[in-house]
Amino acid sequence: MVNVAILGFGTVGSGVAEVLTTNGGLIDRRVDDLVRLKYIVDVRDFPDSPYKDLFVKDFAVIENDPELDIVVETIGGAKVALDFTIRALKAGKSVVTSNKELVATHGCELLRLARDNGCSYLFEASVGGGIPILRPLGSCLAANQLEQITGILNGTTNYILTRMIRAGLTFDQALAEAQANGYAEKDPTADVDGHDACRKICILASLAFGRHVHPDQVPTQGVRGVTLADADYAASADYKIKLLGRCLRRPEGKVCAFVAPHLVSGDNPLSGVEDVFNAIAVTGNAIGDVMFYGRGAGKLPTASAVVADVIDIAKDLKKDRHNGWEEGAPDLVVSADSLVSPWYVRAQISADQARQRFGEVQLLARGGAPAGETAFLTAPMTEPEIRGKLAGLEADSLFRVLA
Repeated sequence: MVNVAILGFGTVGSGVAEVLTTNGGLIDRRVDDLVRLKYIVDVRDFPDSPYKDLFVKDFAVIENDPELDIVVETIGGAKVALDFTIRALKAGKSVVTSNKELVATHGCELLRLARDNGCSYLFEASVGGGIPILRPLGSCLAANQLEQITGILNGTTNYILTRMIRAGLTFDQALAEAQANGYAEKDPTADVDGHDACRKICILASLAFGRHVHPDQVPTQGVRGVTLADADYAASADYKIKLLGRCLRRPEGKVCAFVAPHLVSGDNPLSGVEDVFNAIAVTGNAIGDVMFYGRGAGKLPTASAVVADVIDIAKDLKKDRHNGWEEGAPDLVVSADSLVSPWYVRAQISADQARQRFGEVQLLARGGAPAGETAFLTAPMTEPEIRGKLAGLEADSLFRVLA
């Protein structure tokens, strides 16, 4: 028998319990053993829960039970969750998590700790929720040198941008709607300021390129500066605004990684990803381009990915899954200044002045544009070049176009 404990009985934790019990017979057949939920650790009381007999409040019960094999961490954050994860791994218990902050910040050391203690640390649900992406990177695409990954990695911001485009809502209106529908937290900072997408692109970059990329190395711009005017101008030329996390292989083993709003053309599959859905496009030197698409969050989709990791471990508790990466370095991540792309500019400038400063431009239009406002797309250039041309002119909006 393989015994499992869940740490934290919130949205994801309760979803994991539900999947483990509802699909128990199927899981047992796929593991060829009995997989059973033995404990749930939470400081709160759940007297009406169908799992009320499984609750404990002291993590030491988990840590010291020799019959406990797998710990599912769904607490979140990088404090208590880090302490419990370290203690579990040192006790030789495999850990599965959906905690992107913990993996992005401490993944390298936790993976090493798992190897040193003959157990596993798996985190498929930390990036795409229910979308399978980490295991395919390490197995299905293992024959490729991965060149770049570009993803819509945050469902909340994608929902906000979709509502701005489709319903003509302002950013504040779309955010309020997302909060009312349960897609955004009361404090939406991690989503709308890009921190969530940053952590996810760090995990993808670390796995794809083999060295740890830390969140504080990744320039991150969220969507607070996106306006309805920008969405309308973009739509006039068949573009949509998307918050993208990107990582690219650079010469000499360096990595370029960043998070920022982009204009994405209508013929790019990413432009059609709407509402709370996520999509991750991967480019390999043998396979070319592939894309993974699905619900990036939610109770049961995320729980599905977590339980898939539980099943993988339960099939062979001592297997070395080779799913780690090496330590990073302060100079591993390089600036995106050398990347060439078109740019979207909205500024108080005439069309003639735009041409004088930027050369040939594609002018954009929208209904109700105020006098003196011009929006346009530039020819491909680097960020230092575009900022040099903007010198002395304050742009209301400046976004890279996904080339």
